[in-house]
Amino acid sequence: MEKRKKLVELGLKVLNDIKNKKNPTIELPVRTLSNIYFDEKRRLIKIGNKFAKRSYLNIAFSRKFMQTLLVAAEAKKIIDEGVRISIRDLYYALKHTIGDTKENTFEEQSESDPIIEDLEAMLNLLREELNLNADRKGYMAGNIVLRDAGYEIDCSKMGSSGWAIPSNVEKDVIKFVKNEAEYVLVIEKDAVWQRLNEDKFWEKNNCIILTGKGQPARGARRLIHRLHHELKLPIYVLTDADPWGYYIYSVIKQGSINLSFLSERLGTPEAKFIGLTVDDVKEFGISKNVTIKLNENDRKRVKELMGYIWFKPREWQKELKEMLRVGYKLELEALSSKGIRFITKTYLPHKIENKEFLP
Repeated sequence: MEKRKKLVELGLKVLNDIKNKKNPTIELPVRTLSNIYFDEKRRLIKIGNKFAKRSYLNIAFSRKFMQTLLVAAEAKKIIDEGVRISIRDLYYALKHTIGDTKENTFEEQSESDPIIEDLEAMLNLLREELNLNADRKGYMAGNIVLRDAGYEIDCSKMGSSGWAIPSNVEKDVIKFVKNEAEYVLVIEKDAVWQRLNEDKFWEKNNCIILTGKGQPARGARRLIHRLHHELKLPIYVLTDADPWGYYIYSVIKQGSINLSFLSERLGTPEAKFIGLTVDDVKEFGISKNVTIKLNENDRKRVKELMGYIWFKPREWQKELKEMLRVGYKLELEALSSKGIRFITKTYLPHKIENKEFLP
């Protein structure tokens, strides 16, 4: 088992350092902005080739060195036992006072979570492959049948709640059994997803609707990646017309700076933005009464987005400049001012049929 082998090799490397009377040291990729770049060919945010050393006999790193080995050892233990635990369980399993000191191995989960990410980057493994799961976040419905841990799930028969997307959506857990959908619609907001599900948008338009309930968790982003690359389904993303919604789209498309070492497995560069846009106010006759005035924080964020290389395409520069010019943003729920079912009967069918997407 490759994941177990990698953990064992990490432990043996440290053990050999000790046997050879060397300062026990581990090497891991630098996960700071100085080592992040945008791969224009692959259209993904990637981590560079800078590495840092974390050694036991360096007082600046000895605590994190100890924490790294504790997490690695616990991961090997649960893999050997064939069980999965939450990242919260991991924190409590490893939190204890060291010997006769008053020093704890971990004070808060905010210490253990980054160590897990360090291990992922170091071993080129997802935390789910280390048998570590996070909370479920997000739902899906549509014309697709899955096998979830041996149980067949028909996502067209999940009622109002939909199928809850788990943290671990790897091939050994989630398998695609049958698909009839023509595309995947990723929706920022759960309330809008519920509207589309109630209206059976997925049935009438032969698609899959998926929400990450805000910025999608890693499980949802990994599932989107798999749906596109394995089933060749187009990915359309629907968010608020504001800098935060646009950023959510960019994370789905090319990954995030924080998880740049996982972009190949989480990012979907072929995803397209379906809306909202500030131009929709004019195109669909949306009343300006339902728009929201940009505040200074919004304006600052828009300008930041304009500077990101992945927002450099002409269409995005035009959209961001226009938002600053008109001075407002709007939420997806603003479409309800045209009628409760306007989004399902008019807005989305028009956008999809006419391929009115931003790249």
